Parts: sequence; C-alpha cells; structure tokens
Amino acid sequence: MAAIKAGQRGLKAVCIEKRGALGGTCLNVGCIPSKALLNSTNKFHDAIHGFKEMGIETGPVTMNFPQLMKSKDKAVGGLTSGIEFLFKKNKVDYIKGWGKFNSATEIGVDLNDGKTTAIKAKHTIIATGSEPSSFPPGMLDIDEKYVVSSTGGLALEKIPKKMIVIGGGVIGLELGSVYNRLGSEVTVLQHTEVVCPFLDREIANHFQKILVKQGLKIRTNTRFKSGVNNKENGVQCVIEGPKGEETITADVVLLSIGRKAYTSGLNLEKAGLKTIEQGKIAINKSW
Repeated sequence: MAAIKAGQRGLKAVCIEKRGALGGTCLNVGCIPSKALLNSTNKFHDAIHGFKEMGIETGPVTMNFPQLMKSKDKAVGGLTSGIEFLFKKNKVDYIKGWGKFNSATEIGVDLNDGKTTAIKAKHTIIATGSEPSSFPPGMLDIDEKYVVSSTGGLALEKIPKKMIVIGGGVIGLELGSVYNRLGSEVTVLQHTEVVCPFLDREIANHFQKILVKQGLKIRTNTRFKSGVNNKENGVQCVIEGPKGEETITADVVLLSIGRKAYTSGLNLEKAGLKTIEQGKIAINKSW
C-alpha cells in the first residue's frame, strides 16, 4: 500500500518481496486463506448438519480436500495478482528477492533467480511484517508437516485424525475450527482460564461454549511442557493442567503462540537501527 501511494504521489517507488507473491502475510498465509477455509468448511458443516433440518435433502456429503486447498489458493492468487496490476498502473517497480541494508541509503538485494543487485534510496520503508513465534530450539521444533505453524496449517496434505492446537488465540481457534469441521479430533491447550483472554470475559466465555458445542476439546489452565515429534508415528506432548501432568498424542500439532517481527537478516545495524524484544525495531524518539 505504501509503494502504491508513493507512486500515486509521483515518487519513484520500488517494492522488494522475496515470496514471489505480493500482499504479505494477510493475503498469502494469514487472513485471506484462513477465511477462505473457514467459509468453505462452514458450508460443508451446514450441508451435513443443517440442510436436513431445513428440508434440503442430499446424498452423502464428502470433502475433496485437495480441491478445498485449490479453492483457497485460487482466492489468494486472485488478490495477489490484483496488487501486481496496481503496481503496474501506478508505475511501482517490483523486485523479487531478499532486501537488506548495505547502508542507510543503499539496499542490497539477493534476487530469487540467484543474481544480486543494489538500489540507492533516500527513504526506505521497512514493511517486512511478522512471522510465527516458536518454542526455544529443541523444545518442539516446527517442521511444517507434523509440527506446524499457521503457515503449515494452511497447507496440510491431508486431514489429520487428531490435532493438538497449542494456543487458544484467534489463529489457533480459526484453524482448529476448520479441521474440526473436516472431521479431526481437535484439542486446544490454553494456559489461561478461558480462550482469547484479550476479549471481554463474558464474550470469551460464550465463545468458548460455542466452540465446545461444535466439537472442539478445550483445555484451559493447561500448559505445554515438552514434546517429541515421532513424525508419522505421532507427536507426543507433555502437558500440565489442573489435574497434574500427562502425555497426549496427535498426528499434527499446530503451534499458535503468537507472532513476532520479521526483521532478522535485514542488516539493520548498517542503517543505524537496532532491535528490541521479539525482533521489534527500536524507535529513535528524537526523530
């Protein structure tokens, strides 16, 4: 958006993006694909559980999971290609690669085709967004197949029989709801007394009751302690709740414990910048 606005105001603008698809986290691996899956699985759930009550009779309803994923990808692709059109319309240059500071006024780019280039600029906007948070190395590492972040959760190859969601926030509950509707046995682990603790307590309590009624198993006041990824033999999680410590197992574990700033590898120090907690860029209050 900043690049498009700059182009509209007559500035020469260039946008550097490594993913090869514009739109950042929201369009590619965030809000848009998750809402596409929620919408499709909601219709699937209605067809199974709601149509008969309304007098609509059908034969057996099944889910073509690969086609569901293709439909989600089509929705994402349509929006990202639309941004490319806006770039061309507003004369914004688009470079596919990884940008990093050579100095405060020069950006070096490792191009996706293996080449390199550099760009001189008086002004630079850092809009690298965020990435999923993870546990310390060795505690339960993300492999995006058996232990997945929200990114991997949006692109599973098959519907798991059992899924454990570590973190009862919005992202975990969205994807947990998707796979619950698809037939997975979903267990959500939340360390506080209720899911989405940032919400008004009455709303959070009501929301949790709705999710439980839909089939999600929600275990509050429960913390993840350690885990072992046995891959196709399942992922073991040692948890501690009100009744003590126990071990539970699932085909897939979704790690949904928040997000952090995506700033590593930018050579920020060469631009006179530094980071603080969770990769956030420290603000110079004298600016």
